[in-house]
Amino acid sequence: MSTIAPPADRTVSTTRIAVASFIGTAIEFYDFYIYGTAAALVLGKLFFPTFSALAGTLAAFATFGVGFVARPIGAVIFGHFGDRTGRKAMLVTSLLVMGTGTVAIGLLPTYGTVGIAAPVLLVLCRFLQGVGLGGEWGGAVLLATEYAPRGKRGLWSSFPQMGPAIGFIVAGGSFLLLGRVMDDAAFESWGWRIPFLASAALVVVGYYIRMRIAETPVFREAMDRNERTKAPIVDVVRRQGATLALSTCAFILAHTLFYTITTFALSYGTTVLDLDKDMLLLCAMAAALVLGLATPVLAVLSDRVGRRTVCLSAGILAALWAYPMFALINTGEPLLIGLAMAVGMLAFAALYGPMGAFLPEMFATRYRYTGASVAYNASGIVGGGVTPVLATQLVASTDSSVPVSGYIVVIALISAVCVWFLKETHTTDLGYDPTAAPDHGQG
Repeated sequence: MSTIAPPADRTVSTTRIAVASFIGTAIEFYDFYIYGTAAALVLGKLFFPTFSALAGTLAAFATFGVGFVARPIGAVIFGHFGDRTGRKAMLVTSLLVMGTGTVAIGLLPTYGTVGIAAPVLLVLCRFLQGVGLGGEWGGAVLLATEYAPRGKRGLWSSFPQMGPAIGFIVAGGSFLLLGRVMDDAAFESWGWRIPFLASAALVVVGYYIRMRIAETPVFREAMDRNERTKAPIVDVVRRQGATLALSTCAFILAHTLFYTITTFALSYGTTVLDLDKDMLLLCAMAAALVLGLATPVLAVLSDRVGRRTVCLSAGILAALWAYPMFALINTGEPLLIGLAMAVGMLAFAALYGPMGAFLPEMFATRYRYTGASVAYNASGIVGGGVTPVLATQLVASTDSSVPVSGYIVVIALISAVCVWFLKETHTTDLGYDPTAAPDHGQG
């Protein structure tokens, strides 16, 4: 294993790196989550009104899933240029692409105005959102990890990893506030558009901050050594295909947990259990706060005990909690629902916290953006795109949440097995070439 020292050129302050890596993920996940919340609450009625209530919800969740299909495409596109020309430019571009898709959704006519063109346009905008987010996460975590000193990459990578928690809290808070200040008719007529349109102001702030960041030192050194590949996606598949497959399957659980709690549970609670949507949003936001607090703690823990150890604990906790989580949600009691979601988010944080450093550490610098981004975003197709649709259908066909819990257990076990076969990486240098060693195996 290489013992190359971390690059000495780290003149950019920790604060600037933290803000630049965090702000983009917070904004882009805000954009992504307001769609999930809107899909659970209102989009089915507005864009698929000829469907039954169940079919409309399924259709809205299907358009939600389009974003997850688009994310690996964005990962390949942004990863290609990010590995060849630099991380910074792709971070700025992904932010603009995501923002454009989000604001456009806020301007869309509904089915009642333009008919079938409305859901078609909705799908196109959702696809654009997914492409943008597909490039965002990999660039943000690379910005943090490639500036971080060895031994603190978990800590530094936790900056962008806290973005989803804050993004969801702001997204949920915006819908909660709208529910307080306007009636249901006004919300369904035009109020739901406000969170989407507000994204424009957030994107301007993120753009300004990111334009002030220099290229990462690890990438600059790699370019100085002429370590550039013509086709990053081809190289990562050919040289580290097993690592790519294992890491993708390992992190399906993260998306499964998050979108079960923040998207499916909102729909399930309001349509099946007939619970108040504001109460459910508050419970989900409280759980997201737990996620935000736990993420840096578990990321730092992975610096000390290893990424695999912490990630394995996530699979175990998720499998053990899957059935109690829905049993508590089914009580309809706010405190018990909050507890159910909070522990579920804690399991998510145990996987998600170390992931920001774990995935970049697995891949060589010359295709790191592509490898980390594709693994992360491809895992979202099943975990985030399929899960809400499948869970909704399972409940509809069985009149029970038990099959959903069973599904989570299966995903948790798959995740744990795949993590077990990944190499431990927390003591490696980012300048080393993992293809010089066996492609995978226990650390």
